[in-house]
Amino acid sequence: MNAPLVRRASAEGLSTAFLLAIVIGSGIMGERLAGGNVAIALLANTLATGAGLVALILTFGPISGAHMNPAVSLVEAVRGGLAWRDVPAYVAAQVIGAFAGVATAHVMFDAPLFSASTHARSGVAQLVAEFVATFGLLATIIGCSRSRPTAVPFAVGAYISAAYWFTSSTSFANPAVTLARAASNTFAGIRPADAPAFIVVQIVGALSALVCFWSLYPEDPADSARKEGSGNEDVA
Repeated sequence: MNAPLVRRASAEGLSTAFLLAIVIGSGIMGERLAGGNVAIALLANTLATGAGLVALILTFGPISGAHMNPAVSLVEAVRGGLAWRDVPAYVAAQVIGAFAGVATAHVMFDAPLFSASTHARSGVAQLVAEFVATFGLLATIIGCSRSRPTAVPFAVGAYISAAYWFTSSTSFANPAVTLARAASNTFAGIRPADAPAFIVVQIVGALSALVCFWSLYPEDPADSARKEGSGNEDVA
């Protein structure tokens, strides 16, 4: 990723905006068409999100890495794949893009631009679920990037699709997504009061996955070369 920082941050913002438009929009559409059947609404939300992730990572990955997630950017910085000086720009772009995506979905479905969610997602079970969801997401990214880099988009889409169903929280696994979904009083929302705890366990889950995979995947020459290259990225 040798593109100037402005270009990479713009890609992060745009890709995250599309991600939230997909998550929120498919949640609204699924709920409206499901006739009260929550399982059908969740299935619609899952399929759209999983497919959307594959498309977005394939599209924006060559520009910025298509993190769309502050936890991923943090882990990439620790691994040496992203310069620490670039992390604030990535995170800011992701958060701004996430809110832009929520607003876009609301406009498309004739809903208020922003509205505080009343969807309660609290308790130990939900927090454990978010830890597991984020740990698994980062494990998927780290493991596949070391063994089969071209499979990462498909692996991430598949993992998130699965995690929608095997976690009680429906797998937010992303601090920017969590913040933005707190501003959407829809099927995919989360109460603002519940968001901070989600974000904390997401960061802990991401870092735990990193520590775990440091031992499972010892550093190889390719990683060393990637770290050296990341220190020479252009900065606009």
